[in-house]
Amino acid sequence: MKSCCYFLLLCLSIASCGSDHPKEAHEHHDHADHDHSHHELPVSPKGHNALIEKYLNEIGQIPVDSIERSRTDYMSLIKGGTFEMGAEGKAAMEDEFPKHTVTVDSFWMDHTEVTNEDFAAFTKATGYKTTAERELDVNEILAQLPAGYQLPPDFDTSPMSLVFEQVQKGQPASPNTWWKPISNANWRHPQGPGSDATAKPYHPAVHLSWFDASAYCRWKGKRLPTESEWEYAARGKRTNQVYPWGNDPISPQRANYWQGEFPFENTGSDGHATTAPVRSYEANAHGLYDMAGNVWEWCSDWYKYGHYAEKVADKDTLNPAGPDISFDPQEPTIPKKVIRGGSFLCNDSYCSGYRVSARMKSSPDTGLEHTGCRCARSLR
Repeated sequence: MKSCCYFLLLCLSIASCGSDHPKEAHEHHDHADHDHSHHELPVSPKGHNALIEKYLNEIGQIPVDSIERSRTDYMSLIKGGTFEMGAEGKAAMEDEFPKHTVTVDSFWMDHTEVTNEDFAAFTKATGYKTTAERELDVNEILAQLPAGYQLPPDFDTSPMSLVFEQVQKGQPASPNTWWKPISNANWRHPQGPGSDATAKPYHPAVHLSWFDASAYCRWKGKRLPTESEWEYAARGKRTNQVYPWGNDPISPQRANYWQGEFPFENTGSDGHATTAPVRSYEANAHGLYDMAGNVWEWCSDWYKYGHYAEKVADKDTLNPAGPDISFDPQEPTIPKKVIRGGSFLCNDSYCSGYRVSARMKSSPDTGLEHTGCRCARSLR
């Protein structure tokens, strides 16, 4: 029963992940009570935690490539320093407050997002299958649903992922209408069967879950950047700026994003309907490309609403690694990881995820057509 499978995939994926959220006018509110412990994973942590542990154990078995582990010729050395992290510009969302001082040590970061060519080399060397390429596991699904829920006997467990579909003007517009579950859509076939990533070797690999991104980084002898490292690097030695290039508005010459009225019309002024080849736009001052737009990028941190206030209260501002647990008030039972940088679907009329301080979150087992990654490496 494919329609039921689609519904469940939408429930488990869309609302919890990289669908760009609406831009809202938020004021900065002081949050006197930062304790959300009574909300943290209250319903089904066992199911989620078992899934997370399963994938982490698998990732831990991936051999590190002996050559790649020491290469830095396609990375930038980001010299450590202290910066103001958080809300920039009038579009800043509530979870970007308060702006606070953070210090990070020096680290390496990839010049570009991981490309199809890069990811193909990884899968060839290791035989790794991404989350989107795997059969759905009925037991894993049930473990994340309310107790007593039963799936129909003809439940379709074939691999699938979510692909964006432009909405016709006048039709209802929501993540449920523009994200379509497509059988056998994955990094090899970004728009589903008939599309081919080999024809786009220098485009970013997409449909990557946090687990997939972590697995790739491990093989490279790297890791995902922390959220603090990501924002520090995105700012490119600038202070109090909205975008990686400064405060000038986004334009088709600066980044790959949605031009027109989202999700009805994309004028394609930048020449890209979906992803763009990496290095298509000018790098920031650190030599990093596509820190705004193109695809969302995974960070190592768990997402927790209100965590910035906790960091300040706990003085956790030296190389912060994020909270120990996840909490999203929109979906308090689903643990999520941070994604950054925006995508080709971002637009100021709907979201402005390409701002340096903009935050988004997604469940770690979710990959979509606009989600990829880049890697980092510690100096020691």
